[in-house]
Amino acid sequence: MPSDGKRSVLFVCLGNICRSPIAEAVFLEEVKQRGLESRWAADSAATFGYHTGKSPEGRAMSTLKKFGVTDYKHRARVLHRDDAHDFDFIFGMDDSNIRDIKDELRGVAGKAVIELLGEYDPQGKKHVPDPYYESGTARFEEVYHQCVRCVKAFLDKHN
Repeated sequence: MPSDGKRSVLFVCLGNICRSPIAEAVFLEEVKQRGLESRWAADSAATFGYHTGKSPEGRAMSTLKKFGVTDYKHRARVLHRDDAHDFDFIFGMDDSNIRDIKDELRGVAGKAVIELLGEYDPQGKKHVPDPYYESGTARFEEVYHQCVRCVKAFLDKHN
């Protein structure tokens, strides 16, 4: 991540092709809508390298496009120990992600605050469900809407 004075967030899920790219794209879109591009940077990563180098899942991309996010590009990558130093916030999508993030970053004295993205959901839904194994796009759209709620609440609190 750039060290240009921007605050930074990293969204993390199991494979970095569904939930975390949707969250990153939603975050970047909301930052753009608010005119905060000079203040925030974002990325996303996986806890496991199943899909390293791949683009987000097709249903994730079609969901983003359906809701007007048309310029998002990403290649899956794995969480790295340096991320604890490079990011101000690291968000897991569920408790399993949080455990894996903490295991990977154990012993690293970084600046990152590690928490569930769902902690910011005004509807109180703590976990962002994994849509990968569901058929169709309904669960992807659910993830999208939850990420919108969480990102807006996070930015309202931290700006």
